[in-house]
Amino acid sequence: ESPYHYHKAVVSTQSTGRNKFKDDFNKRHGIKLGFMSAFMKASASALTEMPEVNAFIDGKDIIYRDYVDISVAVATPKGLVVPVLRNVETMSYAEIEKGLNNLGKRARDGALAIEDMDGGTFTVSNGGVFGSMFGTPIINLPQSAILGMHSIQERPVARNGKVEIRPMMYVALTYDHRLIDGREAVTFLKRIKSGVEDPGVLLLDL
Repeated sequence: ESPYHYHKAVVSTQSTGRNKFKDDFNKRHGIKLGFMSAFMKASASALTEMPEVNAFIDGKDIIYRDYVDISVAVATPKGLVVPVLRNVETMSYAEIEKGLNNLGKRARDGALAIEDMDGGTFTVSNGGVFGSMFGTPIINLPQSAILGMHSIQERPVARNGKVEIRPMMYVALTYDHRLIDGREAVTFLKRIKSGVEDPGVLLLDL
């Protein structure tokens, strides 16, 4: 039996906070407020709270890390590369956006070094930019988990007894079942979902 399993969740991307502040964010920081920073910020928070997802198996040992280095899949003319944004747990939304923008530019320019792609503790892959509605991402070994983001689609959602049309995204977590059980995987996804849908959850450390 394969040790790699996955769970999925649906995340509402209709963030009133993001829509309200995106113009001010752009003016102040000189960069757009995208969805990747929301998922990276929520992932870093969840990884800090659930260190087993941020750990890896080394022979008979489990190695835990007290930092969050997130590998990010970037498409380039020569193929896919996976550079690492380091110490994401210490970063603000603006710092994450600037870091991602810098990694993306260097990747497309072919200016990444080997060390830029080494040592990630978790991976976020955004297949949605290519139109993917759903898929199961493959773990970037020796990491123990990977989060796959997919395209945003309008879907009917039940809210307070009424059906509303809202922009939604499927997300999937593939994980190493030797280290992470189903309950932990679902809890991890729920933490990411709540952190993306309401950033106040992260601000108030809830």
